[in-house]
Formats: sequence, structure tokens, C-alpha cells
Amino acid sequence: MTAACPACVAIPTAEELDLGPALQFSLPGIHCAACIGKIERGLAKVQGVQNARVNLSLKRLSVTGPVNPEHITATLGTLGYEAYPLDLEALNNAHDAVGRDLLMRMAVAGFAMMNVMLLSVAVWSGATDATRDLFHLISAAIALPVVAYSAQPFFRNAWTALRARRLNMDVPISLAIILAAGMSLFETLNSGEDAYFDAALSLTFFLLIGRYMDHRTRSAARSAAKELTALEVQMAHRVTSKGTQKTPVAELGIGDQILVPTGGRVPVDGILLSQNALMDRSFLTGESAAVELAADAILQAGEINVAAPLTVRATAVGDDTTLRRMARMVETAENSRNSYTALADKAAAIYAPAVHLLALLAFAGWVIASGDVRHALNVAIAVLIITCPCALGLAVPAVSTAAISRLFGMGYLVKHATALERLSEITRVVFDKTGTLSQPSVALSESFSAVEKSVAKALAQASHHPLSQALNATLAEIGPAPVTDIEEIAGQGVAGHWQGQTVRLGRGHWLGADFDALGLQIGDQPAKATHAHEVLRDGVKEALDGLNMPCEIVTGDAAKPAQRFAAQLAIPVTADVRPEAKLNYLHQLTDQGEHVLMVGDGLNDAAALAAAHASIAPASALEASRSASDIVILRDSFAELPLLLRIARLARTLSKQNFAIAALYNSIAIPIALAGYATPLAAALAMSASSITVLLNAQRIRFAK
Repeated sequence: MTAACPACVAIPTAEELDLGPALQFSLPGIHCAACIGKIERGLAKVQGVQNARVNLSLKRLSVTGPVNPEHITATLGTLGYEAYPLDLEALNNAHDAVGRDLLMRMAVAGFAMMNVMLLSVAVWSGATDATRDLFHLISAAIALPVVAYSAQPFFRNAWTALRARRLNMDVPISLAIILAAGMSLFETLNSGEDAYFDAALSLTFFLLIGRYMDHRTRSAARSAAKELTALEVQMAHRVTSKGTQKTPVAELGIGDQILVPTGGRVPVDGILLSQNALMDRSFLTGESAAVELAADAILQAGEINVAAPLTVRATAVGDDTTLRRMARMVETAENSRNSYTALADKAAAIYAPAVHLLALLAFAGWVIASGDVRHALNVAIAVLIITCPCALGLAVPAVSTAAISRLFGMGYLVKHATALERLSEITRVVFDKTGTLSQPSVALSESFSAVEKSVAKALAQASHHPLSQALNATLAEIGPAPVTDIEEIAGQGVAGHWQGQTVRLGRGHWLGADFDALGLQIGDQPAKATHAHEVLRDGVKEALDGLNMPCEIVTGDAAKPAQRFAAQLAIPVTADVRPEAKLNYLHQLTDQGEHVLMVGDGLNDAAALAAAHASIAPASALEASRSASDIVILRDSFAELPLLLRIARLARTLSKQNFAIAALYNSIAIPIALAGYATPLAAALAMSASSITVLLNAQRIRFAK
């Protein structure tokens, strides 16, 4: 065995080196585990790449190591994948510190509550005098620090509300917890018979359960505006008298000439100076086909150059570009949606002041009636604990959590806290077309031989283009031919070598044919055309039949194909709609009293998804659209969309039932407390019983048909 060199041992390995923050890239073209393996294996060969990991759900790549980002994008391009560097500062990558904090406080409160209740058993069993006082003191030593720690979320929110001279649900909660703990300490120090530390802890524990449930439904929501901003180009190639100069986009000015490489995004709004260009502007129009442009055409930030390098003269930069305006539209729409007043918040606006007034009247009444301030304060605390909105605080989160769990099992990921409430109010559904209701499909004529199909399969599976992916799906039963040296030519097609011949799959004019559809050419043989068309996404007709409300299509696609598609479904369609017009149309429907459900997948839908009363995006949608939506459909089928709305309506019904349970409990318990027959301990037990009842009622949604 050869001994290790001491000097070498002292050198840190590559894993131990601080390689800086990971580079992040958006990969909109990945679809499956095979894509992940191909990318990670391909990047492992790039010099400087220490680690490469692909997140399929986010369609994002993370690369660590001292490597130039341009080498990564170039390598991915040769592998057949488009990649766009993401600005880490623009992304919301923060860990869920709030959720972990609530969970820790809840665990501490629950552990302390159980221990104090064990000590209380001794008191209930007849412990008196010094023994009782000792148990109360031990309970105080456990409860007071825990209350001070675990109840901080309620204390902070209550203090914020009081500083603003208003009341919220956390004000009576905080008052009940503080008075229960404070009065218990007073009774303990004065050898009183009763102490209510377990009441203060049980209040804190049950309320933290509701608060954590509520937080979990909110934590998935992320800002689509930040995702849009992250897609902006960070560096550009400015054309100068000395050639091209790499320049930060923030330093570009109006009139600058910028070179946009093949596969790159246009960094500014401007005028095309090159003789022609082929652009992917699906993020603006939703149209999947690339657009051919001539000199002097208007280009907008965010468009993708899918052909030869081009030059553009900037007419709008920075905050004035189309992409930035879209980001502002999305942000404004999100803020509007976040202003929705939830059912629990409406109840809190009435409940909080009523509780304080009732406790004050109970205290004043007993002081006048008996002159015993100590007894009057105990009655007031019992009223506060009994009326403490624990069941009210659990009413909506408990139902939402149960409903969200069931919907996840059905393939629906609910991301926004009030999504189910808003879904239950829907009166109209607006669909995008391309990528939402429709999916591309490619058919082959009988003239294609088994060998040609095999070659087409090998070329199609190497391309990220939607038509290639559709052809790959059509040929799922066919084995690929051993095609080598496969290379994708942006905007044209895929080429390779097979049995000494060049084989190509791509646009007809690139193959020298008189058609513009997707075609296959083997060697010098004439190219054969495929037939591309759109097909309905699985379950669309079943969904439309089951919705029982007005439905329509609003799309950026051209009028004729949109009308042909809508005729299959017998629903109205509006075509050639740009993002601003789509957003304005939703505002018009809202002004007419409609509650609109928007279903879309593209960047051009992001603002409309954020502005709609509720919104849904398929899992295949771009990240910005998934972020802007309330719900993501994880499965390909839309068949269970009507069931989603029915569950949302049932969730609202059960939430109202939970409010009714809380009201019934209060109508029985409050008179008993006001009469002085309920100790704070009995009040805490009653409150716990009502909370458990609410939780059990919420579970009915898991089994409802």
C-alpha cells in the first residue's frame, strides 16, 4: 500500500473548497427523468463543474464549481436544451423560517401542557396546603417561560394592532393567555386553591395548531413578478466601433446597438437592424410557432432568437421594457388578489370587540354585585378563555388543510391560503388555448417505412422543440435507430449521421422541400412531411360538461386556428389577445360582477392568472405562470376540474359549519361563565372540546363524495 503524501492530505478536496453560490438556470424544455440524466451526465464532462443537479418540478438547474455560465449554456445547447441564467437575487429562495419557528413553539407548548396537566392531576385528586402550593409553583416554573416563548406570535400581532389603534383576533387571544397566566401566578403566591397554568398552555397550543395550518397553506405562494424579473438577461453584447463589448443590461441606453446570439433572449425593446429574424415570442402571444420578421420589425425584451445572430437598436431599456411592464402588471394583480378578505377575517372584525366588551361587562357587573374584585377578575378571565377564538381560529385552517390534502391526492396542488374560498365563488371560467386546452400532436402518413420511423424517433427524442416531443410521443412504440453526431440547429431542426448518410428532421424549407411543416430527410432522398395538429388535452370535454357555468377561450393565437379549435368544444373564443388586453378583459368581467377562474400556462397568462378571482395552471406551465396561479394541476387530465370546484364549495360549507359550532358552544358556555359557575380551568376544557369538535368536523371533507 502506498502511503498518502502529507502535503497532499493537507490540501482540501474540491468538495471542501468554497466554490461560491451555485449558478442557477431555467430549463423550460425538460420533461422527464431521461432529460435529467442526459443533462447531469453531459455537464459532468465540462471542466470546472463540481456538481450539477436538475429540479424537474421547478425546471431549474443548479451548478456549482468555478465555471463560466456561458460554457454551461453552450453545453446545454449542444445537448438540445435551451437554458437561461437566473438572477439569484431576484428569486425568492428563502427557507421557511416562519413555519419552523411556529412548529418549534407549538412543540414546546404541547410538551409543557402535558407536564402541567400531570401536575394538575395531583391537585384535582385532593392535594392541599403546602403540597398544592408546591405543585402550583412547579407548574408556574414550567408554564410562564413557555407562555412567554410560545405565545410570542400572538403577542407581536396584538401589539402591532393596538399600536395602530385597532383590534384583531390576536388581541383577545393575548389578553386571555396573559390574564390566565398572571391570575394563576397571583393565586399561587397567595396560596389560592385554583391555578390555571394548564389553561394558558392549552390555549397557546391549540391556537398555534391553527396558526401553523394557516401558514402552511400560505407558504407555497411565491411572487410570479420575481420569476419574470429573474428571466431578464443580465449581460448583453453591445456593438461598438471596436467590435462587441459585454455590458451589463443596466448600463444599456436608448440607441445602443445590441447583438443577440442564437438562442439568446432580447435584453431590450428595440428595432431589428438585421435583414430577417426568426423569433419565439410565445411569452407575449401564447403562439407556439416561431415568427419570421424582416428588418425594422419591433422586438420586445424577453423574446428568444431561434435562428441566426441578429442586431437590434434599443428603443426602451430598464423599467420601460415589455418584460418589466409585465412584471409590474403581475405584481399589481397579485396585490389586488391578496386584498381578498377571508371568511375568518370577516368574523374576526366582529368577534374581537364583542369579546372584550363582554369580559369588561362581566368584571364590572360582578364588582358591583359582590364587591369582590378577585372573584370578578376570575369571572372575567373565565369569560375571556371561554370566548377565546380558538375554535374560530381553527375553523378555516382545519378545513383548508383537510381539503388541500385530499386535492393533492387527486393531483391538485393548492398554493394560496384563500384559494378554496375564492374557488367556491366562481361564476365563469376563462381558458387559454395553446398548452392549456390543447397539446401538439404529429401524425405520420402510411408512406413512412419502419426504418424511417426509427430514424425519426432517434432525431425527435434529441430535440426539445414541442413538435419533436409530440412526434416522439407518437412513435412511443418504435425503437430509435443508432443515429450518431446528433446536433440541433436552432430554429431549423435536428441533424445526425446514420449508416453513412446525413439525416435531418426539421422545417420543410430547411430540408429543401416546398412545405413548411415538420419533415424528415434521409441522405439525398426527398423530404417527407409529417402532419402536425393540435389535440384536446385529456379530460377537457368532461370538464366542460361538468362545470355547469359559462366557459370561454381567450388566447393570443391567430383567429382561424383558435376558432377551429373552439368549434370542437362549442364554446366562444377571442383570439389575437395580448397580455394587457387579456388582463383588461378580466377586469371588465369583474366589474360586471363575475368571479372568474383563469386557466392558463404561458408567460403571457401570468398577469391574468394573478388578477383572476382564482386561477389554475397545468404542471407543464412555465414557472412564472405556476407561481402566479392558486392551484397547479399535477396530472395531464382536466377531467376532475368540476370535482375541484365542488370540493371548494364543500370546504366553504364546512367552514361555515365550524363557525356555527363555535357560536353554539359560546351560546351555552358564555351564560355559565357570566353566572360565575365556570372556573378558568373548566373554561379551558370547554374551549379544548370545541376545538376538537371543529377539527373532527373538518375531516369530513376527506370522505365526502
